[in-house]
Amino acid sequence: MTIPAGATSDAPPRRPPGPLAPAYRLVTLGIIGLVTLVAFEALAVSTAMPVVARALGGLRSYGLAFSLFLTMQLLGTVLAGGWSDVRGPRGPIVSGLGLFAAGLVVCGTAVTFPMLLAGRVVAGVGGGFMVVALYVVVARSYPESLRPTVFGWISAAWVLPSVVGPPIAGWLASQVTWRAVFLVVPPMAVLALLALVPQLRHLGGGGGDAEAPGGQGGVAHRGLLGLALAVGATLLQWAAQEVRDLRPLVVAALAVGAVLLVVSLPRLLPPGALRLRRGLPTVVAVRGLFTCCFFAAETFVPLMLVTERGLRPALAGVALTGGAVGWAAGSWAQSRPRLPVSRPTLLVAGAGVLTVVVALLPLGVLPSVPAYLVAPLWLVAGFGMGLGMTTTSVLLLDLSPEAEQGRNTAALQVSDALGGVLGIGAAGAVFAALHDPRGDDGDVFSAIWWGLAVVALAAAVVGRRTRQR
Repeated sequence: MTIPAGATSDAPPRRPPGPLAPAYRLVTLGIIGLVTLVAFEALAVSTAMPVVARALGGLRSYGLAFSLFLTMQLLGTVLAGGWSDVRGPRGPIVSGLGLFAAGLVVCGTAVTFPMLLAGRVVAGVGGGFMVVALYVVVARSYPESLRPTVFGWISAAWVLPSVVGPPIAGWLASQVTWRAVFLVVPPMAVLALLALVPQLRHLGGGGGDAEAPGGQGGVAHRGLLGLALAVGATLLQWAAQEVRDLRPLVVAALAVGAVLLVVSLPRLLPPGALRLRRGLPTVVAVRGLFTCCFFAAETFVPLMLVTERGLRPALAGVALTGGAVGWAAGSWAQSRPRLPVSRPTLLVAGAGVLTVVVALLPLGVLPSVPAYLVAPLWLVAGFGMGLGMTTTSVLLLDLSPEAEQGRNTAALQVSDALGGVLGIGAAGAVFAALHDPRGDDGDVFSAIWWGLAVVALAAAVVGRRTRQR
């Protein structure tokens, strides 16, 4: 029946389909399952690493276990961007999950700290493959109106792992064996792979030219650039750990690493990103400032609570739970369909929240302040990250043509991972240089966190440039 012109219908307006509508349900469940798995491992490793580093004699090089993972993630993101544009996201997801699981097996069977670092390298490449491919899946499986909701759900997928991951990891590390923290995940990775991959058959390439920067010919070129960036970052991290002893080899590593970064990084980011050009380039640049501050600060939270305040690893991991819950809440807040403020304003607000909280973290070192104060503080920091990080993801896809979604997503993840690498690397260098073997490192932790608060403040200042004129 047709409605005459000028007449109105009493039927309620049809509600738009959500991420669990039949057309999207299997893809949504597969994405959430994979993210949940990765989230559990990330939080579990962060909780158990103080025990692992002590057991394998790697406490002084503690930060390398995290920064090397992110460094190799850089290489994975660069390779996966062009691959996804030309061939679709299925190949990067399969390869990434396989490498991720293999790296965990190496970590779980490590007998030395360098062997554990090798496992983190392999897992990092796999993580880079997966994160870019999942962004491309979101871009090509959902309409623009659903993307903020899907990204909100992806952040929410960290909530359950953040609640159960740290206590389980702490219990395994202290009561059973820290090796189990790494070895329980690979079997579940196989199940996630079997559930998700069949749903990706229809997602082919996005029309990228094989000889364009995002195409096959460009993949080899960008792969070399990504390798140069990863090698440069690795050299800088190693040299930073040896900063006490400025041998010729250390100085040479610093010089070569810096040159490789200067040569490769501008070619892997959108033009103008390092000059903070308005719009997409600044979106990518600000992402790195967020991760530089948050992940570097978070890396040293469990270590401080274990070594300075005497908490068990399971209790120290509760702070990470707060951060993940806050992140999910901030991501949910930005997913509301009618936001009262613009997305650039949300980004600036998130950076401001992060600045204040990280500047207050040194309170947790003081014996007169209850150690549990760190958990609610980090929950608020997570809320700021949820606002800012998810907003950068939405802005990037809004500003990217379909044929460039993989490449631009890879650029975002390069900035994401490099920010974490540089932040953790710099913080790790400070810790390695000033670490007191007797365990009195309160002033060192405070100096690290105050320095990182300045980075978050920079993100708040330049965040407004994400708004196009």
